[in-house]
Amino acid sequence: MSTQMFEGRGHAAVYQKYRFAPGKELQQTILAYLQEKKVIPAELVVDVGCGSGQGTQFLAEHFRKVVGTDISEAQIQEARDTFSMPNVSFLVCPAEELPFQDASVDVLTSFTAAHWFDIEKFMREAKRVVRPGGCVAISTYTVDMSLRYGDCSEKLTKIFRECWDTILKYSHNRLKFVLENYKEIFEALPFPDKKRITDIYDKIPMTVEGVVGYMESASPYQTFLKNDPEAAKSLLQETEKRMLETMGVSSRETPVEFWVRHVCVLGCK
Repeated sequence: MSTQMFEGRGHAAVYQKYRFAPGKELQQTILAYLQEKKVIPAELVVDVGCGSGQGTQFLAEHFRKVVGTDISEAQIQEARDTFSMPNVSFLVCPAEELPFQDASVDVLTSFTAAHWFDIEKFMREAKRVVRPGGCVAISTYTVDMSLRYGDCSEKLTKIFRECWDTILKYSHNRLKFVLENYKEIFEALPFPDKKRITDIYDKIPMTVEGVVGYMESASPYQTFLKNDPEAAKSLLQETEKRMLETMGVSSRETPVEFWVRHVCVLGCK
């Protein structure tokens, strides 16, 4: 069964506020593959482990019917409260037990979630629900992140990574799938036509508040917060202060470029 890490309503709210949608390069990589495999236009797209719906929203702009699924009721409620598009619906269900008929799904996606699934059972479900000729697109951003702002990008990135490294000490062991660039997930995909792309770089428009909020939304930080609330809160406060001082600004709303590296596993049945 999926590992459940985003259950609390408070965590779900932070997740919805600060998690970013798939970047443009990742979007274009996925859409180009689906066009190449001739599954566009697609009738039904299912976004598994959709969280608060950032990836589902991107899909809704390109496909007729999109269903976002997640095991967390709190996350699904955030998605429903945030996105009210006529071609989108959300369901609470495990990734390993999808409520869709055999060979009924044109495209199955998962954005920054598959490492929480029971990989073997999820792949069996993917094989069952995706129609012949249908596709999967399973992606994640990695821990390879950097910040850019004026002439202090290197210093800013160093501050961010010092904080991030502390947070990552509280990582669940399933982060290994991300650290291995989804190699194991790629190998487990039971489709003969598949590929893995590990060098998709995206510039995400952010603010200082958004970068700190992203770290707050991460599951290792939430574990840190439970274990040592004062130290966890102090770390983010001090990191934000250092970032603002380095940038020579006082506003948390100051824009900054947040660069991430995506990995994407693509396959056609």
